[in-house]
Amino acid sequence: MSAAETLGAPQAKAVRKKASGSSFYLAMRLMPKVERDAMFAIYAFCRKVDDIADDGIGTRPERHEKLEAWRRDLAALYAGQSPGRVAFLAPAIAGFGLRQEDFRTVLDGMEMDVAEDIVAPDLATLDLYCDRVASAVGRLSIKVFGMEEGPGFQLAHHLGRALQLTNILRDIDEDADIGRLYLPREYLFAAGFKSLDPKMVASDPKVDAVCRQVAADAHRHYDAASAILAQKPKGRIRTPWLMGAVYSQILTATEQAGFAPPRRRVSLSRKKLLLLVLRSAWL
Repeated sequence: MSAAETLGAPQAKAVRKKASGSSFYLAMRLMPKVERDAMFAIYAFCRKVDDIADDGIGTRPERHEKLEAWRRDLAALYAGQSPGRVAFLAPAIAGFGLRQEDFRTVLDGMEMDVAEDIVAPDLATLDLYCDRVASAVGRLSIKVFGMEEGPGFQLAHHLGRALQLTNILRDIDEDADIGRLYLPREYLFAAGFKSLDPKMVASDPKVDAVCRQVAADAHRHYDAASAILAQKPKGRIRTPWLMGAVYSQILTATEQAGFAPPRRRVSLSRKKLLLLVLRSAWL
């Protein structure tokens, strides 16, 4: 039974539509069907709980309870009881040994956004957030890729953080519109910011210097991930390589465009994406 079948046709169609325009979906399509279905299930889980954190529907206690309901269903699934809304994860968990703790860590990351709007976290808190919402997803994914936990978890650590920092830099305006700011306060204070109001920071040209520091952090993580992949560890490394290659180029293009307002969201052309797909074939 596939993830799409256990998720339900209408919900599966909606989640696939969200994924279809993403680089993640492109990388996922390169995988064999069984692995692709498992990755789709992981993606579907992440989209569903991320919507709870970001859609703003309901009070914070109500959204917290929605996340707790997902925790309870996960616990039931791993205990062999009725899995409720997470039944679609069962084939991937059984087939690839996905760890409950990683799903729970993703929920911990969503809870950080539900508990309060994150505004200029310190570097340690930002790193924790990246681990929960991105690297934990990587730790689930490397199981599907067939990687050993040693190099796999190292890859998840670095590539997850690199991807999340890249998305933070792409989403400054969208985040500011909902009262969030994920740029680290240490960098903001060093750049001379006195106010940490998200919209004020987003509209100030000084934000360019802050973003370039965050971009440098992301590049270091991309480099570390590339070094791991260059060692050709066991497993299907084509997919994480492609995701890293696509997003690192998006980051570079965003740096070239600049982070000072007004900003534009950068994407790669179909030609560049195709070239990266062809390069990934050599792996």
